[in-house]
Amino acid sequence: MSVDGFELLAEAHAYLLAAVRGVPEDGWGAATPCSEWTVRQVFHHARLDQLALTAQITGDAPDGDPFAPVDALDGDGRDAVVRLAAVLDGAMKAWESVREAETVPTPMGPMPAQAATAVAALDAAVHAWDIARATGQDLPLTESLAERLEGPAARIVDFVRDNFGKFGPVVDAPDVDAPDADGGHAARLLAFTGRDPRWTPQAG
Repeated sequence: MSVDGFELLAEAHAYLLAAVRGVPEDGWGAATPCSEWTVRQVFHHARLDQLALTAQITGDAPDGDPFAPVDALDGDGRDAVVRLAAVLDGAMKAWESVREAETVPTPMGPMPAQAATAVAALDAAVHAWDIARATGQDLPLTESLAERLEGPAARIVDFVRDNFGKFGPVVDAPDVDAPDADGGHAARLLAFTGRDPRWTPQAG
């Protein structure tokens, strides 16, 4: 499937913003499908990941370690959407600045810009799902988005898992017709990235 990485990234960014916008004031400490992290920590990880993915383009290091995210929100998280929107806007501008380059530098090595932006989209989308699912939002990873993210996932997930241990083990894909499971493409993508598509706050 031919995928426009820039279009995919814009859609994934919108999904992440929507998920963060929907976090209730008392939801920031909730457990998430990322078993070691709260919603607050997943938020900061997702925010810092978008900065880290463009750091070699912008020359600006993220303001923290994505894998040891330090809380930088105010008490009730009201500044989260503003902070995230600024990061995503800056990241998109960085990617646009290298759109015509033959390859762009990334933490996973040089890639064509279309492939690199698709990888950034994968990161944003799965963390949007984490946050939405953790806070009980009716905001699923759509089949259309998930299908277009399968290529980027195949490109980098095993590499990152094997070399950096940053994705959990593949989860057995559920029966995609089960009433509590996301759709086929979404369920398979989430399972491949180490997430249980059937995860709920009660189960977590």
